[in-house]
Amino acid sequence: MRFKNRNAVFVILLLAACLGVSAQQAKDDHPVTVAAVHKDSGTPAGAPAMDADNTYSIGPEDVLSVTVWRQPELSAPTVPVRPDGKISLPLLNDVQASDMTPMRLAEAITEKLKKYVSDPRVTVVVTTINSKRIYVLGEVVRAGVFPMVPNMTVLQALSSAGGLQQYANPKKIYILRKEPGGKSRRIAFNYKRALRGGQTDDDLLLAPGDTVVVP
Repeated sequence: MRFKNRNAVFVILLLAACLGVSAQQAKDDHPVTVAAVHKDSGTPAGAPAMDADNTYSIGPEDVLSVTVWRQPELSAPTVPVRPDGKISLPLLNDVQASDMTPMRLAEAITEKLKKYVSDPRVTVVVTTINSKRIYVLGEVVRAGVFPMVPNMTVLQALSSAGGLQQYANPKKIYILRKEPGGKSRRIAFNYKRALRGGQTDDDLLLAPGDTVVVP
């Protein structure tokens, strides 16, 4: 009787182990990605690595990573956006990318791949932002041109430039912004108020092409 009981316990443990392995394999069949993902069902999963709210608009000279799940021959880990706003992908040739969010581009690529692939799952990640730049001039440690990240503020731009130099005048910092028609508008910036962080709008959001001037 004791021998039979031991056999029964052994069988139960063996079944539990098998079920555990099966569950783990099922879990591994669905990879988790931090990117703009689109599959045939239309359900997004995650958000772009460089664009958590998925509002970033792709532009010329940006560099993308396009991955088609389980289709490495159709994937492109490094894809520059050409001056005409298009990218070149295996099988699909030219695809319009400029002025699209990563999610929207993933959807467009998915639609095109349906002709060739069953249940395509496409991931688009903006790996390098080159199309949107801001400029920091004057009394900063490293004046120059800097890539603009989504929701970039004046303080973030100054930080990218290494901060203010010893004899900078923070009271006179301003932003030059190009208006439609080519004219530039001067926007005052209260540096001390922005540092206090009392109001969220004190640290002004920058627009592509803005110039931060530190006298």
